[in-house]
Amino acid sequence: MSNNFFNAVDFSHFLLREALKSGDKALDATAGNGHDTKFLAELVGAEGKVFSFDIQKEAIANTKKLLQEAKLEENVELIKNSHAELDQYLNEEISAAIFNLGYLPGGNKEIITKSKSTLRALKKAVLLLKKDGVVVLVIYSGHDGGDEEREAVLDYVTDLDYKKYNVLNYKFLNQPGPPPEVVAIKKRN
Repeated sequence: MSNNFFNAVDFSHFLLREALKSGDKALDATAGNGHDTKFLAELVGAEGKVFSFDIQKEAIANTKKLLQEAKLEENVELIKNSHAELDQYLNEEISAAIFNLGYLPGGNKEIITKSKSTLRALKKAVLLLKKDGVVVLVIYSGHDGGDEEREAVLDYVTDLDYKKYNVLNYKFLNQPGPPPEVVAIKKRN
């Protein structure tokens, strides 16, 4: 490991790498352009499974293309639906989940994640975590509605039982604009 600080994405990947091994199940709650789904698929390997959600047809198509190019589509289930409905598709323990909150990079900036559906999905993902599993949220709040969603997530995770979960908040304090930040939840028992 270098002496440099991790940016938000690199730190989220560090946490996921620590939590996942071959054969595990993982959740990408916001497929976006597919980079996290691909990363999770590489970590869980052919014996594992990744459930990847997005409400946008463009995001699902981008993710599918990236997975096909990497020959990783076999162990990924792409689901065009809200992450808030994840329990309709997934009811088994997971080792890790990732959320990227904001909008699809390169897509329509009017289509954003929203606090109500994010909290529904987050609560469901936390309940699915196995011991030592993690949920990682990369929060981009520099858009309309971003601060509201960030505050809702922070309020929820702050109230999680410290005997059952460890929660951390990682962000740079001296960057311009609202810098992306990472919230991570680890199930203790």
